[in-house]
Amino acid sequence: MVETQQHFQQRLGALGRKHAAMGNGYTTKVQSDGLIVVKPRYRTQRNVPLRGLLALALGFFVFKAFMLASLSEITYNERIAKLQQGTQIEQAGSYLMQIDPVTRFIAGFLEPITK
Repeated sequence: MVETQQHFQQRLGALGRKHAAMGNGYTTKVQSDGLIVVKPRYRTQRNVPLRGLLALALGFFVFKAFMLASLSEITYNERIAKLQQGTQIEQAGSYLMQIDPVTRFIAGFLEPITK
């Protein structure tokens, strides 16, 4: 009787795990004898979408370019220099906000719009 109860609990645990795995999706397959078998679909994709990260990076560069285009390059560099004199967080921000080739390229397109 104890073995039967343990076997039942094992089968019940396996079904619970399979059911939880099917929450991410499942596939069905018809076998040659006509039996329909349902299997969970395991996710093979990344947790962080690459397209979202690229959009975030592009948005950051456009923000920097907009700031550079709306201010002059001299004023922008003066503000970066002020940040470099601040706390460690401000220094990190000044490092990220420095003018790079991508920012300069995008600012070239935005400058006629901002002025």
